[in-house]
Amino acid sequence: MTETQQSTDTPDAEALSHVKDRDAGIVVCDACPVLCRIRPGRTGACDRYGNVAGRLARLDPLVIAARAGKDGMIPFLGADWDGSILSGATAFVTGIGAGTTYPDYKPAPFIVSSEVEGVEMVTVVTEGIFSYCGLKVKIDTDRFLGPECAPVRVDGEQIGHVTTAEYGSQMLSLGGVRHLTGGSKKEGQVTCETLLALANKQAVEVTIDGGARVVLQAGAAPIIDGVREERMRVGCGSAAIGMFARQWFGHVDEVIVVDDHITGVLTEHQAGRFLDMRPAGIRVRGRRSTPGRYFQVANPGRGWGGTDVEDPLEIIERIDPRIAWPGLRLLMVSTTGEHAAFYVLDEALTPRPAPMPEAVARVVARIGENCEPALVSILFMAGAGGSLRAGVTENPIRLTRSVRRGLTRVTAGGAPVYLWPGGGITYMADVLAMPDNSFGSVPTPALVAPIEFTLPLEDYRAMGGHVDRIRPLGTLRDESRATTIAWNEANPWPLEPALR
Repeated sequence: MTETQQSTDTPDAEALSHVKDRDAGIVVCDACPVLCRIRPGRTGACDRYGNVAGRLARLDPLVIAARAGKDGMIPFLGADWDGSILSGATAFVTGIGAGTTYPDYKPAPFIVSSEVEGVEMVTVVTEGIFSYCGLKVKIDTDRFLGPECAPVRVDGEQIGHVTTAEYGSQMLSLGGVRHLTGGSKKEGQVTCETLLALANKQAVEVTIDGGARVVLQAGAAPIIDGVREERMRVGCGSAAIGMFARQWFGHVDEVIVVDDHITGVLTEHQAGRFLDMRPAGIRVRGRRSTPGRYFQVANPGRGWGGTDVEDPLEIIERIDPRIAWPGLRLLMVSTTGEHAAFYVLDEALTPRPAPMPEAVARVVARIGENCEPALVSILFMAGAGGSLRAGVTENPIRLTRSVRRGLTRVTAGGAPVYLWPGGGITYMADVLAMPDNSFGSVPTPALVAPIEFTLPLEDYRAMGGHVDRIRPLGTLRDESRATTIAWNEANPWPLEPALR
């Protein structure tokens, strides 16, 4: 090489930057696309990684979920642990605190083997960075929260929308890649922060365009416009008629169960006809669907049965004088039993309020007794992308096929997941079934969530897994970050299904 060649062959700017970083003790975090430059003793933007003595380190504990052994004791890692009590029969390594595979060519940070009832098992553990993720929120209430498809907002930013209502519950769809990355920077940040808080079981207030303010928290009652919801409805108005018709028989002449979706009228209903009840001649508003079942008796709202009705007599369209009679006993009740009124028709066939007979009040109380407590349920939904799957095997499609065939079990922090049919590995997990603080985030923005793949070693080897990176479970004794929590006994043990 000539002198001239040597003088022009200078390092580029990126190379010089890395040299400068080394001189200053700075480490570059490659755990997500942000690539934070972290000074000694500091953390990156996500607070998950830091510069410890000049090396990039995952700072949060690696969580191992342990269940009681045969002696009834739950093993915990400690200084005097000899490795014998942490076995495949009692310990499961979760992805919480494990670290990621980013920038995607790396094997999963922990690929752990253990022997369970004579079968060698492998659990591949990682934290997924999910831009394609969101929350499905089920709110047990008949109250009107907002029109279907109405935007759901936090700090003025849209983070999701109202979706199709289900039986006794209103539903929200929050997050998703469009809100995380497809809008403004603030929209992405607010969406990510809200998803993180809700997934970690914290309370968040959202507002719905054209609707309510709702405080959401997994496992807690929803608070709607400042009022805590108590009951989930027993059923629609028609179902309530069917369930309690025999108990009302002989004590009332007509029952109308007010419901935003299907209002029930006892004497017209098949249940009333089965009991050979005399027609009452009271016609309610709305569209008659089938005998005793009416749609659209009022607008959606926060009154009786999820309607905007405050006075139940508003939904009576007419009383037929050829059929009704003075003294007719009429009960009007909501689908939760929280609203109930008893009337007797006077000589002019006008409903007049009257004391509710004890036998009727008992059935109204039974409606309430049969209502489950109103709760907010939050399911995390995400797709395990090709890069994440590459951390399990060099040929990612083999992992997908193994999951589809039931050879590989997918869990989220040890919790069971529901796998959607079709392509890829798209799953949902109940955040209440996962350990506390299972989720993190990165400023791209995206959520970070634990995911584990468990299968027999023989199958892992056959799929082309990273067998050279397998380490025995007992070696986790050397992991200073490892900590144990008690296993959630409501969850199936992840190692058992593969043994059946």
